[in-house]
Amino acid sequence: MQVMTRILHVLDHSLPMQSGYTFRTRAVLKAQAAMGYEVRGVTGLRHTAEGPVAEEADGLLFHRTAGAASGPAGLREWREIAIFAKGIEKVVREWRPDVIHAHSPALCGQAALRVARRHDIPLVYEIRAFWEDAAVGNGTGSEGSLKYRLTRKLESHVVSRADAVVTICEGLKADLVGRGTAPERITVMPNGVDLTLFGEPASRDPELARSLGFEVGGAPCPVIGFIGSFYDYEGIDVLIEAMAHLAQRRSDARLLLVGGGPCEAALRAQAAASPAAEAIRFVGRVPHHEVERYYALADIMAYPRKRSRLTDLVTPLKPLEAMAQGKLVAASDVGGHRELVTHGRTGTLFTPDDPLACANALAGLLEDRAHWPAYRKAGRDHVESRHDWAVNAARYQDVYQMLALLKPENRGTVAA
Repeated sequence: MQVMTRILHVLDHSLPMQSGYTFRTRAVLKAQAAMGYEVRGVTGLRHTAEGPVAEEADGLLFHRTAGAASGPAGLREWREIAIFAKGIEKVVREWRPDVIHAHSPALCGQAALRVARRHDIPLVYEIRAFWEDAAVGNGTGSEGSLKYRLTRKLESHVVSRADAVVTICEGLKADLVGRGTAPERITVMPNGVDLTLFGEPASRDPELARSLGFEVGGAPCPVIGFIGSFYDYEGIDVLIEAMAHLAQRRSDARLLLVGGGPCEAALRAQAAASPAAEAIRFVGRVPHHEVERYYALADIMAYPRKRSRLTDLVTPLKPLEAMAQGKLVAASDVGGHRELVTHGRTGTLFTPDDPLACANALAGLLEDRAHWPAYRKAGRDHVESRHDWAVNAARYQDVYQMLALLKPENRGTVAA
């Protein structure tokens, strides 16, 4: 049996750019390196940070693909795939990996598929989200459009040709099975947390708290926090509206919003017009190394995602980070959250798209202070037992070992 030791990860973008995508990539590659694998990454044209053609970031080596794709929609993406495939092939010829491990979107998968078949290398395709649904969620696409259908068709093509398929949650797996993919071909690799980065939670900074108005009469206020990107599907507008209801029961409660995104201006305007305007604080984007200072101010982290295909199918990372930080979690009752949060044990779930339900859930947690230690312990235990990268990454070993047993003639044909 061939021993798979060199893994080339094909990526949309990577560190030093910062996003949930790059942080998961970092965790995966670090965990695999700790298991004894040699790992590298190669990024496509959508990695827009300036840097050398081979760049080390946080101890990991990433190769960059140079070039630009132009033309009308559809043709432009096809040209982008061709350029990216050349970039992948360059690394393959120089480094000779044992496995090509491509990560969504499907543009990465299709480019990797061309090179994998040309060089007879096993291909793993890992789906973190269906990007056509993500485009709908962030307002750059519409469900059922031509682009939506073409993206979905391309993804299905890559899935059918890959030697192994990985998804981050059961919702995505179930959707692929519904499209005709055999369930035994799909491995679920849950979103996880690198617990080496979450030791003792940072201490509350009294000066920072006072500067934000999080004290009344010298006593700390209860703080609800949201740290992340301001997209419509995140439901931050629901949370802002909920604060007006919550203020009727807890006038001392405050809302901390950290981050930015396309909805920021509208959210700031909504907050300014709210009866609870004085209780809402926007701090904008903060450097990644300062995020823990803001986590430390919050008692409850709120995740009011709206119901959609995206939020029902995909599990987010942020609730797991909050549990690792020892925070209480209040989340909307959508499919992605239900895979992570057990109502009444590791957090509380409330009806999505309902500001009053959100307010009642937050008020219930604030009024149940006696059970906070139990919530915190259950959340941390859940992350340690089911979402620690040091443990979960071992599942990749099973996938790679299966590929080592796969005979060349059983792999797909060269993709167009």
